[in-house]
Amino acid sequence: MGEKVKVLIVDDSAVVRQALSDIFSTDKEIEVIGTAADPFYAAQKIQKIIPDVITLDIEMPRMDGLTFLKKIMSQHPIPVVIISSLTASGTETAMKALEFGAVEIITKPQLSSREFYEESRIRLCDVVKAAARAKIRKVSSRRSSDPPSHRVEPKYSADSVISTHSANQSMIKTTETVISIGASTGGTEALRELLMKLPADSPGIVIVQHMPEVFTRSFAQRLDEVCQITVKEAENNDSVIRGRALIAPGNKHTLLKRSGARYYVEVKDGPLVNRHRPSVDVLFRSTARYAGKNSVGIIMTGMGSDGARGLLEMKQAGAKTAAQDERSCVVFGMPGEAIKLDAAIRVLPLENLHEFILKPR
Repeated sequence: MGEKVKVLIVDDSAVVRQALSDIFSTDKEIEVIGTAADPFYAAQKIQKIIPDVITLDIEMPRMDGLTFLKKIMSQHPIPVVIISSLTASGTETAMKALEFGAVEIITKPQLSSREFYEESRIRLCDVVKAAARAKIRKVSSRRSSDPPSHRVEPKYSADSVISTHSANQSMIKTTETVISIGASTGGTEALRELLMKLPADSPGIVIVQHMPEVFTRSFAQRLDEVCQITVKEAENNDSVIRGRALIAPGNKHTLLKRSGARYYVEVKDGPLVNRHRPSVDVLFRSTARYAGKNSVGIIMTGMGSDGARGLLEMKQAGAKTAAQDERSCVVFGMPGEAIKLDAAIRVLPLENLHEFILKPR
């Protein structure tokens, strides 16, 4: 095992600081090097030892998290993970933090039950380790109760949500193409860049971006404001139509379905798949089954392997598939795993992915 990921926790709540410290202590690859109640104390600690990752609350006294984030990104960029509550104001501020250079958003730990705690623990540790590997660019001036003992969670596959055995319903060729896209760490800004390039009559799109619930709706609204296409958070039974992109809601799996010539989405509960909900593999497998050669699959920046096997299933079903190249990824995990499986017909930089959507080749 290599060096541990050194984490600095910045939060004005002593309870949250202790909860995060306890959670990170369950992962042998993470070391908490300090905690700070506000950005001023954090700055003092950074002068002594530079962390690999900072977890940052955005609503704090003396200096708010956004101001601190902008200072970090303009002076000495360090991967920052925003730890946010699910308030309306917190959601809006967290979305701005992504634009200012934060790597990820995650909600504050849920301690209400063992199941929720364990899911929070898995997600928090994975996000911090992903952030440590992220390529960060300088941005110009723009006590909880003791945690349960650590146990290894089963890494469910898409089988737990959609089986491989039911009949394939994608054989009939349609005039419409469905675009399925999966992304994680670094994906919010990459998706914004991609979708802004698409014309208003682009093929229908379904997207899984690993992001907590509530934030996906704000994310979709922000994209809708800047894109020619319509962007909305997916709701159960929404039709997949030209000129619209559907963003899978956080904490729900989203599957593509088909009824005759109509494509639509199913939004449902289920276990974490590849440690995520929503899961890219679940979307891609359903796309392979119900759209097949009528579809295009794209896997983008993100840590881990979610989506790699699903993209291969899409390719095997006749879909056109592409992976974002390493140079333009914040984290090359998901695309890299897909490329290893030979799941991507093309490997393309972010700036060319819109051309692949409009004219797969």
